[in-house]
Amino acid sequence: MTLLKAAPRKLTANLNLGDVMKLSLIVNKDKPRAGEVAESVVRELSPLGAELLSCADCPVAGTTVMDTAEQIISACDIVVTVGGDGTIIHNAKLAALYNKPLLGINLGRVGFVANIEPDELEELKKLISGDYRVQKRMLLDITVDRDGETQRFTAVNEAVLHRDMMANIVEMSVELDGERIISYRADGMMFTTPTGSTAYSFSAGGPVIEPDMRCILLTPVCPQALASRQVVFGENAVLSARVHPSSAFKCYMTVDGRYHILISSEDTVTVRKSPQELQLIILKEKNFYTLLNEKLKEF
Repeated sequence: MTLLKAAPRKLTANLNLGDVMKLSLIVNKDKPRAGEVAESVVRELSPLGAELLSCADCPVAGTTVMDTAEQIISACDIVVTVGGDGTIIHNAKLAALYNKPLLGINLGRVGFVANIEPDELEELKKLISGDYRVQKRMLLDITVDRDGETQRFTAVNEAVLHRDMMANIVEMSVELDGERIISYRADGMMFTTPTGSTAYSFSAGGPVIEPDMRCILLTPVCPQALASRQVVFGENAVLSARVHPSSAFKCYMTVDGRYHILISSEDTVTVRKSPQELQLIILKEKNFYTLLNEKLKEF
């Protein structure tokens, strides 16, 4: 296993709080214990003077209910999610957009991004006292240029270019600052953040990167050539990807496992560091490499 490590950094949150701290409570209702854990969060924080907000698709007793997740995130001081890493990733883009720090309570199988478990809810009192650290995570800005029009996406984990047919290989090339530097014949390739290095990229043989580093990881998926390897670029790299015209099969781009965009040989996919950052609240300090070993033993 290859490990890339960043220099240690301490970041302290600087929240502009009013007389009452507002926390948005975003609950993944598909998780069996989510409702029960969310109610426990309310019981922990309400007596301390916090106002809890929840959204209409999964309202929580004792909270102020608004229509959408965007409404409660824009109105709060801190975002709290109850679910797995997928719940965090799904809401991280809004948290970054509104510059709100996020705390994840893990109900998933892995929980690399979530900071505390359901049996550690006593740690929540630190949100009120301010006794916590904020870790900033790099995001990717992805654009697709097609016929003079541009689509823009934000990736927390990765953006994957992949073929549609199961038994076919796609040819792709990558440019760095306008100069072609690499080509792959593979099932696909992905551009990954340090946060995403323990997700799909890890399964594809990519290195583990300490999550608060600043870099872009390029990983081929099942490459045909033995010499094909992963490449780590600096945070200021601007990467452009194209599908070769000889690839007659449909290709798609998938961002964080959610958006599926048809990509043709006429399109240009550009990847760079996003101007926004994900701010993760750390209530309980956990060594990243110890956590990595513990989580991987579960599989």
